[in-house]
Amino acid sequence: MADTSLGTAEQLRDPNYTPPLAKAVPLGIQHVLAMFVSNVTPAIIVCGAAGIGFGSDQGALGFPDMTYMIQMSMLFAGIATLIQTIGVGPAGAKLPIVQGTSFAFLPVMIPAVAGLGTAGLAGLMTGVMIGGLFHMILGTFIGKIRFALPPLVTGLIVLMIGLSLVKVGIQYAAGGVPLMGKPEFGSMAMWLPALVVIVVTLALKFFTKGMMSVAAVLIGIIVGYIVAYLMGQVSFGNVGKAALFAAPLPFKWGFEFNMAIVIGMCFMAVISAIETVGDVSGITKGGAGREATDTEITGATYADGLGTAIAGVFGGLPNTSFSQNVGLISMTGIMSRHVVTIGAIFLIICGFIPMVGAIIRTVPINVLGGGVIVMFGMVAAAGVNMLADVNWNRRNMVIFAISLSIGLGLQLEPSALQHMPKTLQILLTSGLLPAAGLAIILNLVLPEELDD
Repeated sequence: MADTSLGTAEQLRDPNYTPPLAKAVPLGIQHVLAMFVSNVTPAIIVCGAAGIGFGSDQGALGFPDMTYMIQMSMLFAGIATLIQTIGVGPAGAKLPIVQGTSFAFLPVMIPAVAGLGTAGLAGLMTGVMIGGLFHMILGTFIGKIRFALPPLVTGLIVLMIGLSLVKVGIQYAAGGVPLMGKPEFGSMAMWLPALVVIVVTLALKFFTKGMMSVAAVLIGIIVGYIVAYLMGQVSFGNVGKAALFAAPLPFKWGFEFNMAIVIGMCFMAVISAIETVGDVSGITKGGAGREATDTEITGATYADGLGTAIAGVFGGLPNTSFSQNVGLISMTGIMSRHVVTIGAIFLIICGFIPMVGAIIRTVPINVLGGGVIVMFGMVAAAGVNMLADVNWNRRNMVIFAISLSIGLGLQLEPSALQHMPKTLQILLTSGLLPAAGLAIILNLVLPEELDD
């Protein structure tokens, strides 16, 4: 329930209203806490897949590339959020929308950089830039393509995103790729901190209210971190190597056009754009009790793409609106975009301080795994929730069955495509793209009479 000391009911529904600063600042920080872990996790996972993360040779140097990508995740989440709340020309909904690094793109990014080290990042960042520009273009006609993405399709896509990532969570909780094949992998010493994270997160989510519940994953990771520290798994040896201030570097890893990555990023931009439409609608309904306008939806989509394109230039990952913060708007009843602007400024400040990224990097991979298991499981659960709105007639069951079987099957057995060109291997073994593509095509071409 909204705090009336912050303003009148009419003021709290107004995106242009600014609550008293003494209360607006902690409310802005609350938005950051709700999304912080989810925002930096994709960078850690991408670096791990590329071989420049935990357990790599970069450890002796203090993981400079991973620290940089964590730094960019914070900086450009803040910048993209500012574009949404303040607006840059037609870009920006001028609503309290929090932007952050998207999990949805991970199934495309992981195979694109797998084992390539920093050499794989040039093609990835080029794909992020082009995908961001394509995302902006979508803003001009986003409403006209929504018919092709009913709950059957969007639910399957979100479910596949979660299913494609749960393996990463288990690997991390057991000790991560660096320990695979060693006796330490999957030992109780690895699992205990991860389980602590899961238990604490669940306890806070279900038995507390307010900020404790909103920041349950973050608090769970902090408790797991303390347990890991007491078990001697935390090292601060490389924190001192991080600079106190560093500016982002354009084209840090170069420029390389990779068709597979570009196609994957553009396809996922469509999914991200549809998700943003839902988030904008959720914010206006939950915070102001009204439908989102076409201008707000178009502006939000433009901002998604612009934020992603700029992030790619400086070595950041794709940005999208964060759904957990939509729920926070509904919970607090505070629609002020300026509150979220304060949170964005906090993220930007953190993004210019590599020391923050270095401290985040000290979180052991198994502790992070506990949080990731919860987060990716929630992504899959969100997909199931969307599928609950589907009319499960014979036609829709066939579409779902074929799409899921082929998508998940190719992901589980990537060697089945070993004779395919490399570009197709990257696109198809993600599992997500073939499942989504099949679902969209079948939904458009199969007759409704199939259920008779």
